[in-house]
Amino acid sequence: MPNDFQIIAKNADAPFTLKLHRGDGMTLLAMNWKASKPPRDFVGFALEYKEPDGDRFWTIKNRINFPNPDGSVNSERTSSRLSPIQKFRWVHFPVNAEKEGQFTYRVTPVFMSSSDELSYGEAQEASIVLARETYPGKLNVTFTRGFISSQAFVDRYITDTDGLDTLIPDTADKGLNFIPTHPKADEALQWMGFEARSAILEVLDAAITDKTAIVRVVCYDLNDPTIVSRLEKLKKRLWVIIDNSKEHKPDTSAESQAAERLAATAGTDQVKRQHMSNLQHNKTIVVDGNDVKAAVCGSTNFTWRGQFVQSNNAIVVHGKKAIQPFIDAFENYWTNDFAKGFGPTDSTDWQNLQLTGIDAKVTFSPHLKDKGVLQSIGDDILSAKSSVFYSLAFLNQTGGAVTDAIKKVTKKEGIFVYGVSDKRTGGLDVHLPNGKVAPVYAANLSENLPEPFKSEPSALNPKGGGTRMHHKFVVIDFDKPTALVYMGSYNFSNPADVENGENLLLIKDRRIAVSYMIQALTIFDHYHFRVLQAKSDASDKPIQLKKAPKTGQKPWWDEDYTNPRKILDRGLFA
Repeated sequence: MPNDFQIIAKNADAPFTLKLHRGDGMTLLAMNWKASKPPRDFVGFALEYKEPDGDRFWTIKNRINFPNPDGSVNSERTSSRLSPIQKFRWVHFPVNAEKEGQFTYRVTPVFMSSSDELSYGEAQEASIVLARETYPGKLNVTFTRGFISSQAFVDRYITDTDGLDTLIPDTADKGLNFIPTHPKADEALQWMGFEARSAILEVLDAAITDKTAIVRVVCYDLNDPTIVSRLEKLKKRLWVIIDNSKEHKPDTSAESQAAERLAATAGTDQVKRQHMSNLQHNKTIVVDGNDVKAAVCGSTNFTWRGQFVQSNNAIVVHGKKAIQPFIDAFENYWTNDFAKGFGPTDSTDWQNLQLTGIDAKVTFSPHLKDKGVLQSIGDDILSAKSSVFYSLAFLNQTGGAVTDAIKKVTKKEGIFVYGVSDKRTGGLDVHLPNGKVAPVYAANLSENLPEPFKSEPSALNPKGGGTRMHHKFVVIDFDKPTALVYMGSYNFSNPADVENGENLLLIKDRRIAVSYMIQALTIFDHYHFRVLQAKSDASDKPIQLKKAPKTGQKPWWDEDYTNPRKILDRGLFA
């Protein structure tokens, strides 16, 4: 496959550059002005796109508008040709991102006269393929949406009578018996689950169809009735390990309920409960049949929250050689209930997935204490040459080599660091002199957003709260040939390394690194805005587009050319 994951527009007459970055189900558009600075009357970019089989361009809309003539807020979503995007990068989620062929983007600079009349400059145009599978037939990166705290979710699915509690259960133990009552439940859950949810179900459906397939599953949380019902259909072709640590051990837990149901269909001797030395934290499915050979791994639990609320990822790999390490790991888990038994097995070594053209390896925890991988991951982070992006749940609770490395690399000269954790470890949006930003944390989000934004489900609401950002991945030097990504169920902690059952992938591939970089960027930007609102008294101050400045005023883009972090930001992506 050619290196078509980053496309540069070619119009030499346009006053700005445009670079498209392929994500999984999304596109990052990055712009940069060619001259030292834009003119003062430049008020943003108009963004349009055309689908692969389309005969026309559709404008991308903006929620933020110029003030109405009387200064009031225009709350309508408006074409970016009339309400231009006042940012130098934008992530677009095409409705039909799975369509084969090229998506064409047209970006036009917008200017405003002293009488507030808009005019348009020379556009840039470029096309990119957003194939549904990252590497068709080999490896697919998939994400959940993870944005129930979002205007898109509120607009589509929240009404006075139908809230989040009509879509997902308010406790995990109710999950297996919960039936959504929302009138748009199927559509909403498909939107929330994004590609990760559909990819997991597709693997299970293929396994059910292939009557020769043996399916091996290891799961930490398990309360999704759709998944459990599919596992039941496999009957004696299913072998499953379900965590029974403290939270999951009671008979009333969804995991115990699921184990009882699966024992009735697969047989009691094919359903096992164990938790290694702490947690059996894996989320893996391996299908080994004549027609289907696939494995699922990553951070996505097989639950309502894991698929529909949290930001998560799931990797699907295909092929006899690729799935063998997962089969071996399952067998080693089955015969070893504790770390001291599993640690000496070959599954704790780095196993090559042998995917043609993709440098991908997997290791499984728990490792022996003197053979862990946490320190080597920290060393890789510290060796970064240009950038580190991360999205790490529970970073504040873990400690160890990776936490230390992130703190050090954030202070290192010349390295661009963007990171999100669900908990606080050291400040919020700390702007450093060399243009980096300290971690931003997705906690204590504000429900009361300023106009034109609507109230969103609170992160502190018990029915929508808890962990929202559940990813575990680190991207190093996405823009270089040495780009690499670590991802999995592994929490980059000492317990994950030497106590828990975990999966961890190391992939050295720029196409995949770019995909994870965009995911990190979307999460960072999404929560950064909401955290800043929560930390300020800005809920009564509407957010509106800035008009062309009068004498003595600053243009909207002033900070992008004076703030060292934003200067570095423009150069890195565009």
